[in-house]
Amino acid sequence: MSIYEQIGGAGAVDAAVDIFYRKVLVDDRISDFFDTVDMDGQRAKQKAFLTMAFGGPNDYTGKDMREAHKGMNLTEEHFNAVAENLVATLKELNVSEDIINSIVEVCLSVKDDVLNV
Repeated sequence: MSIYEQIGGAGAVDAAVDIFYRKVLVDDRISDFFDTVDMDGQRAKQKAFLTMAFGGPNDYTGKDMREAHKGMNLTEEHFNAVAENLVATLKELNVSEDIINSIVEVCLSVKDDVLNV
């Protein structure tokens, strides 16, 4: 069973992304990156990306991770802040530790692309 199915499908991804961005937008370490971003569009892209990354239907039409984050000068601290907010979101939604660990593995698999290293 895919991560997407294990966490509860589209409804779970939607809830997670909405809670995640509420956390991100108040996190001083990373909130500035979203000052000029259309957050409705960002949420929609993130939901489509995570659905695909977690083994659900692939409706993602956005840029790859390297291109999407190019020129942002992201650091390990920024990446870790995003990861911390994601883990906190998943815990808030009572996702089991083994599924959270699987999700963290997915995130780590794109780390170099996100950081453009």
